Amino acid sequence: MDRDCLFCKLVREGEHAAKSDGFVAIRDIDPQADVHLLVLPERHVETFREVGEFTADESKRMLEFVANVAREAGLEDYKVLVNVGPGGGQSVFHLHWHVLGGRISAMPQ
Repeated sequence: MDRDCLFCKLVREGEHAAKSDGFVAIRDIDPQADVHLLVLPERHVETFREVGEFTADESKRMLEFVANVAREAGLEDYKVLVNVGPGGGQSVFHLHWHVLGGRISAMPQ
């Protein structure tokens, strides 16, 4: 974990909407949709560019967790979005996926 990383702090101390082996989901503090959750690995991975650090099993569990979080939120139709790097809208440098459902007001940054 990175002691200065906001999302690492939320993994350690925050309120989780869901938790699974190695991953957590939290509610976005500035929701851009009726349902806007962030799914992130518990360990610090800076960006999607580093997704190759995950084992095949971790990758599978990660994708299953994203789908489970959406289902548990009552979403049948939804969007999963990853911002990569500053030019791609990433503002917190801890890998995370936006899970958006319902009425989407804007694309998250």
